[in-house]
Amino acid sequence: MKKVFATLTVLAMLTFGSAVMMAQEEAAAVEEAAVEQVDEAAPVAEEVAEAPAEDGGLVALHKTLKTKFIEGGAGFMALTLVTLVFGLALCIERIIYLSLSKTNTKQLLDNVEAALKEGGIEKALEVCRNTRGPVASIFYQGLSRYDEGIDVVEKTVASYGGVQLGLLEKNLSWITLFIAIAPSLGFLGTIIGMIEAFDKIQQVGDISATVVAGGIKVALLTTLLGLVIAVVLQLFYNYILSLVEGLVNEMEDSSISLLDIVVEYDKAQKK
Repeated sequence: MKKVFATLTVLAMLTFGSAVMMAQEEAAAVEEAAVEQVDEAAPVAEEVAEAPAEDGGLVALHKTLKTKFIEGGAGFMALTLVTLVFGLALCIERIIYLSLSKTNTKQLLDNVEAALKEGGIEKALEVCRNTRGPVASIFYQGLSRYDEGIDVVEKTVASYGGVQLGLLEKNLSWITLFIAIAPSLGFLGTIIGMIEAFDKIQQVGDISATVVAGGIKVALLTTLLGLVIAVVLQLFYNYILSLVEGLVNEMEDSSISLLDIVVEYDKAQKK
């Protein structure tokens, strides 16, 4: 899992880095053109606004997003996108881990029960060793303490269930951190944009819609990006929680069934 997570993170950062560099280059070109041709700024803005409608499809969407990214400030928007990159990497890692942790508990219980009848505890331990997932790990830990008594088996199953729960919930706190940081960075961009707007008003000495619009636009774009990232990560987070809850229910239910099987086996051994 660590290799998968590291690979995903590296690929995401490479893609992200190239996109940021391209955006910054285009932002510099746009600024130079604005300085040289101030009178032509309005027509150019109209062409940029009309381009998505004329091109249509994914190309138009890509151009629109790139334009808004530059208008919101490539540097600050890139900082906000970092939360999306790392947050998605953690979400994908958790989804893969939890998907691989799923076990056919009914089949596992049947195999363990059959192994106990055929070869005893050692055979059942071999079945658990060859099965992937937290449920099989709990079964293995419980059955390995069978010689110490049923009470010890029950306590071991409960204790190791808590350990497996901790492994299932690993990295979830980091995902919630990125969910909180994304809108916070967006609101920080809002404040910065408003400060820039008031600075321009102070320099010009007059309140003009044209002067204020630039700063307000930056503020709204950064806030929008932060909120969108938070919503996306929140959806992934809730999906991961549903996977964890499903696995926990399976662990608890199958642990009770295992204890019933062990009790029946113990009774049969004492006869």
